[in-house]
Amino acid sequence: MAAPTTRLFFCLRRQERRLISWRRLWGSFRASFSSSSSSLRRELSPGGMRERAGRDPGLFWGSLAREELLWEAPHHTDCQWDFARGTARWFLGGRLNVAVNCLDRHAQHSPDRVALIWEKDEPGTEEKVTYRELLDMTCRLANTLKKNGIKKGDRVAIYMPVSPLAVAAMLACARIGVVHTVVFAGFSAESLAGRINDSECKAVITCNQGLRGGRIIELKKTVDEAVKKCPSIKRVFVAQRTTSKIHMRSHDVLLEEHVFDLKQDDIFGCVADIGWITGHSYVVYGPLCNGCTTVLFESTPVYPDPGRYWETVERLKINQFYCAPTALRLLLKYGDEYVKKYDRSSLTILGSVGEPINHEAWQWFYDVVGDGRCTVVDTWWQTETGGICIAPRPSEKEAEIIPAIAMRPFYGINPVLMDEKGNILEGGDVSGALCIAQPWPGMARTIYGDHQRFIEAYFKTYPGYYFTGDSAYRTKEGYYQITGRMDDVLNISGHRLGTAEIEDAMDEHPAVPETAVISYPHDIKGEVAFAFIVLKEHTAHPEVVTKELREIVASKIAKYAVPDHVLVVKRLPKTRSGKIMRRLLRRIVTGGVNDMGDITTLDDPSVIAEILDAFENYKAKHPTF
Repeated sequence: MAAPTTRLFFCLRRQERRLISWRRLWGSFRASFSSSSSSLRRELSPGGMRERAGRDPGLFWGSLAREELLWEAPHHTDCQWDFARGTARWFLGGRLNVAVNCLDRHAQHSPDRVALIWEKDEPGTEEKVTYRELLDMTCRLANTLKKNGIKKGDRVAIYMPVSPLAVAAMLACARIGVVHTVVFAGFSAESLAGRINDSECKAVITCNQGLRGGRIIELKKTVDEAVKKCPSIKRVFVAQRTTSKIHMRSHDVLLEEHVFDLKQDDIFGCVADIGWITGHSYVVYGPLCNGCTTVLFESTPVYPDPGRYWETVERLKINQFYCAPTALRLLLKYGDEYVKKYDRSSLTILGSVGEPINHEAWQWFYDVVGDGRCTVVDTWWQTETGGICIAPRPSEKEAEIIPAIAMRPFYGINPVLMDEKGNILEGGDVSGALCIAQPWPGMARTIYGDHQRFIEAYFKTYPGYYFTGDSAYRTKEGYYQITGRMDDVLNISGHRLGTAEIEDAMDEHPAVPETAVISYPHDIKGEVAFAFIVLKEHTAHPEVVTKELREIVASKIAKYAVPDHVLVVKRLPKTRSGKIMRRLLRRIVTGGVNDMGDITTLDDPSVIAEILDAFENYKAKHPTF
């Protein structure tokens, strides 16, 4: 294993693919909304920088890395790569520590600058942590880990709610060369145990309980159950999040709580959980490497009411706000009242991440949330890429932004579109499989313990290229629009169509804030579209809306794309981070309700019973179904 101070590994399991990535460096480069600057950025326009990065990515990133980061030892070679063999190595010979880059240099020059604003579950109870305090917390925790036998190269699982101590835990691991795997604090004991065993973790860092949306989450009890099946665990470090008594076991170590209260003006608000890639890159490593103040959001967008995000923006004076399209569609159905009652004048940039954003949600984000004055950036990237790859900005100052399109490749990202035979599609107005032709510093290096699987998943389908698994459309102007996952494609009577295209068309109906389209088997057509729709409150005559939706799809796409089935539901099954769990919808309509698979990430399991009831009523009204 290479020096852990040079790399930060993160291990994720199965669907997370247990990737190992140099995320921290990429996060610092690509904290797109941060205020970082350099002589290189001043010398070249965005267009010039993009051209230079594409022409010689090694020289581009090598120069930037030398200038922007603090190195213990400089690198002698910028990049060595061979996509035909699925290999890429960056900054050979170099050695650095992410904790030093995130904390020490800022604590030295601006010790009282606020690093973290912890937006706790209850509104109005935020706590603020300066860079000096976060450095102190990180060092104390790092020393505690070392005193308890955790050493360089060991793996540690972090199973915690979004909090300053969770950030300190990540940085403490990085500081002493320990590999951390951050497990979303909503997974079941079985899921947690699987991730611990996959990474052969030596310790777990957790809290007694978590709070989310007014509910108590029993984290320590889940860990206790999980580690019974984890022979590699030697220590469980426990922090006190609530006043509830902790039942300590022989291998448990109690951590002290920290509480702070200081202010800072420039606020970066990414509301993702740190258990997901967005939280890693744009809540922790990216903002902190750039010396920004970052918000840790512990709650949900609708607790205690649908105005929570905007009340937080007003109270904390957030400047850049980054969230998922699913959250926007959820809030959109409650109307504009919950937004407009709060002062959002501090906002300058609005961003969306996680999946393609539909036009209605984008326009609402721009017109209502941003009052028509904030730049909206629809960003595309993946866990595997480590950071943003395609986004409207950076670009020339007055360059156009087209709603609901990711648009421009980031510096050093060279996207290509491929047809089904592996041929490169040239020019504009074409659709194909989205691949990337050359490496970038934040890309994944391997799958932990299974490098062959890494090669087969990302480099075998289109030899010599990194295959994203997504499909995309390139406009006549050369802009990129992500149309969905390649496996989320319908084949209707020989016509291939992405489910996202149908959803995007249906979302334009003013009474329909959310949709989810899945494939359903058909004896003649092979597959047809089955649409689940959520209506705005007090919407009358749903049958009229359904008829209008079919007309919209026929008009905007084609008659063959019109869903054969449209089911009105109160809400859609989502993860706690807001992503729609379409596989559960497939199980419901195809009779697989007795085998729903892992639903531990589902925000509210009762939604399954709601949708099942609606589906049974639908079948009763449609005897030929």
